[in-house]
Amino acid sequence: MARTGPKNSALRVLVWLGVILAVMTAVLAGGSISGQASWAPKLALDLEGGTQMILAPKVEGGSDINEDQLNQAVAIIRQRVDGSGVAEAEISTQSGRNVVVSLPGTPSKETRALIQASADMNFRPVLQAGAGAAVPTESLTPDDKLPKPTAEPTNSSDVNWVTPEVYKKFETLDCDNPSQDKQERSDPAKPLVTCEPATATSPAIKYILGPVEVKGSNIKSSSFQLQQGAQGAVTNEWAVNIQFDEQGTAKFKEVTERLYQFFVAAGGESGNDPKAQFAIVLDDQVISAPRSLAVITDGRPQITGGFTEQSAKALSDQLRFGALPISFEIQSEQQISATLGGEQLKMGLLAGVIGLLLVVVYSLFQYRALGFVTIFSLVVAGALTYLAIAILGWTENYRLSLAGVAGLIVAIGQTADSFIVYFERIRDELREGRGLVSAVENGWKRAKRTVLASKAVNLLAALVLYFVAVGNVRGFAFTLGLTAIADLIVVFMFTHPTLQLLARTKFFGEGHRFSGLDPKRLGAVPLYRGAGRLRTPEEKPGVVRAKNTGAAAEAERRMTIAERRLAEKQEQLAGSSKSTSKEGK
Repeated sequence: MARTGPKNSALRVLVWLGVILAVMTAVLAGGSISGQASWAPKLALDLEGGTQMILAPKVEGGSDINEDQLNQAVAIIRQRVDGSGVAEAEISTQSGRNVVVSLPGTPSKETRALIQASADMNFRPVLQAGAGAAVPTESLTPDDKLPKPTAEPTNSSDVNWVTPEVYKKFETLDCDNPSQDKQERSDPAKPLVTCEPATATSPAIKYILGPVEVKGSNIKSSSFQLQQGAQGAVTNEWAVNIQFDEQGTAKFKEVTERLYQFFVAAGGESGNDPKAQFAIVLDDQVISAPRSLAVITDGRPQITGGFTEQSAKALSDQLRFGALPISFEIQSEQQISATLGGEQLKMGLLAGVIGLLLVVVYSLFQYRALGFVTIFSLVVAGALTYLAIAILGWTENYRLSLAGVAGLIVAIGQTADSFIVYFERIRDELREGRGLVSAVENGWKRAKRTVLASKAVNLLAALVLYFVAVGNVRGFAFTLGLTAIADLIVVFMFTHPTLQLLARTKFFGEGHRFSGLDPKRLGAVPLYRGAGRLRTPEEKPGVVRAKNTGAAAEAERRMTIAERRLAEKQEQLAGSSKSTSKEGK
């Protein structure tokens, strides 16, 4: 029968940690050999330098651009840049007229074209919809079961637009993990396979859309308001209103007549025919796909359905400004030096080294040989974090900024805290008179809850900071969260198993005075006192007065408030009993 004791369990966990490190190293090595990855992390704009472009907006017709339009244009550019995989880009306005885009490295021709192009908004009918995940390769529809067009399409809602090539693209599209590669702008006269990104309340959805029927330039205005009920009373539901121009009104009436027929044929409100939907598409990505519940003849449709005030405003702004025919001309372009960032990086790394040395000195002074477990744990945590950042730089184009470096430095102290909590729990168990093997197991049970609670708070803070903040602060939050995860892995898969093994060695198990776990130096009183005597309640740690005054002081310092009060009460009782004894004599 196989042995499954703590020693074997600890060895098994350490082996798994080694496998994780080996796999991460192999992945990065493979990427480096293929020329796609690098052993060094990618650096952000403030550390590597890059390119700064000043863009001047151009509006068709020569009209001036206002501040709201400019801010919406900046939001669209930011979405495009982030979608193209360029990390840590800085985008802002200048003098209320121009847009300043700063990118790390040298932008490609595709990225330049992406930044300069005008926003492309249009309305397309939905032909087919499905869950955002890609269909597994083994489950793909065989060629003999693919849809085959039987005739030329007669309108944009005709399913004959769905060719085998279009359907295969629809099946393999993964909206849950979108590609970072920006595709060319779609042909408005052909079908489009695209996604509606996931939100906090709904998952990602993928669509096959028909050709464009109404252009975004046909939108005169849009607004949002609380929806009115059948009796004219205002409800608590938000709605988005659109007003089309004359051409858009006529075309939208024709579209809704057709879509409403699908709606009725599907059973009205209880039906679920995707061909009753029309998709609002911005830069070839669906931002909303409502159903047509009626024929709209006045060019004033209203979109409803679970909006909050913020989401209704966001859609209204996208409709109002996303359709503006704004393009950008590069006025100037210059290379940005990373000299300032490089100097700050040197100072930051120096501060990190000093902090790390202080942690090492404190660990060795406070815990003696046990402090080496802290040092090796920090090394393992550093290796995991470094490999993760390098791999993310290759696969997700993550770039390490100066704020991210600051997050790594802050994490040194937070990581050491986990080890200190664990060590102190073990020492408390030793003061109770337990052996080291038992102290390690009991101390781990107590420390584990504290470590998990602490790291949960760190992760929550990092997540909130990441999603609320913008710019480089997100880099700080990201590394803070990443190191918290690495810390948990190290504590569970290295620190605890290592102590389980060390507890069975002579040096630590017998409490050598340089081990940091010497029961005598900790003021411990063993349960068995020898000669058939057991420890009495009065002789528990913190109450007993050891001959070694240093150990007694240490034990007294470690007492809880309840233990201290109990000790004082026992001393008073002992003193009063002595007085009574003397009087009796």
